[in-house]
Amino acid sequence: MSAVTSESLKSELEMFDIPCHDDSVLDKMVEQCICNRIQADEMVLEWVAYSTTKDGLKLTMVTLEQFEHEVLNKKNKSKQSFKREETLNRTRDIHSLQELIKAEEEEENLLDAYSTPAKGSQKRALTTPEHPQSKRSVALLASPGLLLSPASFSPSATPSQKYSQRGGKGEVVVTFGAVQGTRWVGRKAPGVGVQLELLEGPEDSLRCSYKYMFQRLRDVRNVLTEKIEELGEGLRTHFNIEEFSPVSLPAQDSITVLGQVCCDSNGKLNAQSVLLEAGPEQGGQQVPVDLSELKEYSLFPGQVVVMEGMNTTGRKLMASKLHEGVPLPFYTSEVKMEMDEDPMNVLVACGPYTPSDSLTFDPLLDLINVIVRDRPDVCLLLGPFVDSKHEQIEKAQVTETFEAIFSRCIESIVDGTKSVGCRLVFVPSQRDINHHFIYPQPPFTVPNLKDQAQRVTLVPDPCTLLIDGVTFGLTSTDILFHMGAEEISCGTGSDRFSRILKHMLTQRSYYPLYPPVEEVNMDYEKFQGFGQMPITPDVLIIPSELRYFVKDVIGCVCVNPGRLTKGQVGGTYGRLLIQRSASSEDQKRVSPCLAAQVVKI
Repeated sequence: MSAVTSESLKSELEMFDIPCHDDSVLDKMVEQCICNRIQADEMVLEWVAYSTTKDGLKLTMVTLEQFEHEVLNKKNKSKQSFKREETLNRTRDIHSLQELIKAEEEEENLLDAYSTPAKGSQKRALTTPEHPQSKRSVALLASPGLLLSPASFSPSATPSQKYSQRGGKGEVVVTFGAVQGTRWVGRKAPGVGVQLELLEGPEDSLRCSYKYMFQRLRDVRNVLTEKIEELGEGLRTHFNIEEFSPVSLPAQDSITVLGQVCCDSNGKLNAQSVLLEAGPEQGGQQVPVDLSELKEYSLFPGQVVVMEGMNTTGRKLMASKLHEGVPLPFYTSEVKMEMDEDPMNVLVACGPYTPSDSLTFDPLLDLINVIVRDRPDVCLLLGPFVDSKHEQIEKAQVTETFEAIFSRCIESIVDGTKSVGCRLVFVPSQRDINHHFIYPQPPFTVPNLKDQAQRVTLVPDPCTLLIDGVTFGLTSTDILFHMGAEEISCGTGSDRFSRILKHMLTQRSYYPLYPPVEEVNMDYEKFQGFGQMPITPDVLIIPSELRYFVKDVIGCVCVNPGRLTKGQVGGTYGRLLIQRSASSEDQKRVSPCLAAQVVKI
């Protein structure tokens, strides 16, 4: 475990745009890291997760002590409980079970949940509510004119006070490209003539049965092997490498090896725990890697790389050079295209579409008003639409089925934008409680769209779309957060977001991390066909809990529009102006994204 310093903590905090100029606060965080035996990046990730649930808590000595009491102390209790059980080797009693459940799941006390709460207690018993208010909800549903009413979505019609009192509505927080004097409106007839198609295989193949939890290890290994061989062939051709040597073969001269980065244990990857695992053609073995001679590197588990170096004993590779990957070419149409006169306006939003303290869909209604006002040509809407992490959903404080809430949510969007006529694209999320939480995810099934079905497109997560000759890569899975917690780097000079995005493009995958995080249920056979990038997209939409941005990464415009709500307050959405340029073999490629903005809802 490397030493934690104030400088390393400050660097990690700056990555998440968290200001900290008080040395006493940094010293306190160093003390907490040492006492709790955690690294700087893990400490900052814990703080980001905690402060997000507290509506953007400021980093002060008082809030740090609160964080230590509510998060770090609980984690320590959980660890101590496990150690005590292993030492005594005895059956758990009811008290230790309560400690584990409280520490790991942060739920109510198990015994209190089945007893009558004391007067003034804030804990809710797991019983049927005495006053579910379902009659009011049913009465509202009887009127078709109230379909978009916030009260029609929830058994509690009380809107979020913090959301309604939010400031900065419509404020532009990120700009990209030539935005000065730009009119953020669609064409005269939005949606008319917009050509939209999936570049992957037929979406119906994702609707058939999955083999998740019934996958054979041999099949998973075959998928990973094919990925190593495919990316290795691209690297060999690009860097003019004659052949790859076996990773564990002793040699007195410099060798070039191909393999997949992995960790030597179940812990987090660090500079001392890097292994390189070769494919079957190169022996299929693992060898530890010494990175001390590399001036710069950026690595993560699952990354396919080529390394040059010495391996005199066959037991450790002393790496001297690293080749990380080659991106795929951009899409080129076989049909000659003329430049569009008017640019295409694309709106991008990602759920949740409700504040965390209420199931009213006020943010969604505000977004529909934005669509009616700006009249975009295409709206890319990513889940979750019915968020499994919402407090009222976790506690089952709803009087309708999740499918019913979702159906009326989609109907509200479709009916509310009927006057605009824009194309609507719906992308599912792992957090959609009414849908299959497996990766890659099949598209939603939405019946009863009637006469509006032709302007609605239901796509899987992830997917690559071709919209009027411009390619869009879409994923609702928070790969930025997942890879940000696993990636290690040295001397790269670039920010972490740009490094991760470049990894995705050069690894040619929407989820290059292996093994995936626990919450991602990966079906590897489906992933091989639908989780890979068929080309480098012109625009990559990659929403995340992390800070919103718009970046140009090796020619691809990458957009994190943020989430429409952040806790109890409003979040952000994105908008882009896209103009396809005339195709020409002699002309240098010009990005079709003229301008982009991230705007507060």
